[in-house]
Amino acid sequence: MITPAQSRRLQELAAAREPFVTATVVRVQRPTSVEAGSVAVVLADGAVEGFVGGVCAEHSVRAYSMLALRSGEPVLLRIVPDPDGDAAPEGKEVASEEGVVTVANPCLSGGTIEVFLEPAPPPPRVLVVGDTPIAGALARIGPELGLEMVAAGEDAEPAEGDLALVVAAHGRDELRALRRALEAELPYVGLVASEKRGAGVLAELRADGVAEKLLERIEVPAGIPIGSHGPGEVAVSVLARIVSVRRGDQAGAPSAPAAETPGVAIDPICGMTVAAVEGTPSVEREGETIYFCSDGCKSEFEAREHASVAG
Repeated sequence: MITPAQSRRLQELAAAREPFVTATVVRVQRPTSVEAGSVAVVLADGAVEGFVGGVCAEHSVRAYSMLALRSGEPVLLRIVPDPDGDAAPEGKEVASEEGVVTVANPCLSGGTIEVFLEPAPPPPRVLVVGDTPIAGALARIGPELGLEMVAAGEDAEPAEGDLALVVAAHGRDELRALRRALEAELPYVGLVASEKRGAGVLAELRADGVAEKLLERIEVPAGIPIGSHGPGEVAVSVLARIVSVRRGDQAGAPSAPAAETPGVAIDPICGMTVAAVEGTPSVEREGETIYFCSDGCKSEFEAREHASVAG
């Protein structure tokens, strides 16, 4: 179970918009060094706060937490010493189905450990410029879609990772906000306006020196054409477009930047999937970093290298 201290920690991370994974042990098979209900927090840099098993089990939890942060999808990780009673490929993923991954851990002493990995990336931010009924509708509906709606003015400073800017100001505070969003290369920039007024806004930006290539990225009128009437329907059409950009479904539109998370690597000795992060045993070879599950595998790799050179 999550302790009060861990609950406070999760709140701190969420408030700071720091991505993390909650790793909960849901089932164990004796003998194991961890109990069902144990919880750890895995940070975006691979640090593990809490206990979900020994060093080898922790390697697997860390590695698959990195993958869960990348995909944004939860996964049930089964760490087994021998999944079928036969000799399993050491350290390798031996089975995978939707939402479940089974890995054979070569140095796991004891029974199976099942850990539920739940990623918590920060919600994408959508900057909304304007104090209008449409802006209000966007602010109300957006959070239901997993978006963080931020009221902004013409001096809004887009941050790295922001998903979109929507100007729904009916002529106020438009030009500077649009220009800054274009310069920040936000995946989506929309202007709620008629085609006629939108053309006028684009002309003003063009006269102010904004490149045509950038102006082409402004969607005006903003949103998917659904024949919308009223603030709520307009907000739905705009948010539908933003969701399509976020999911990468819109042809030619960039998707939202993924959370910056380290990668994973395969230990060349035992085949275990490990997190490619600081603190994981590694060696540098010809400009490439090779990662290992343990110092034992690292030493074996170096011994084989030495024997190859000597031979």
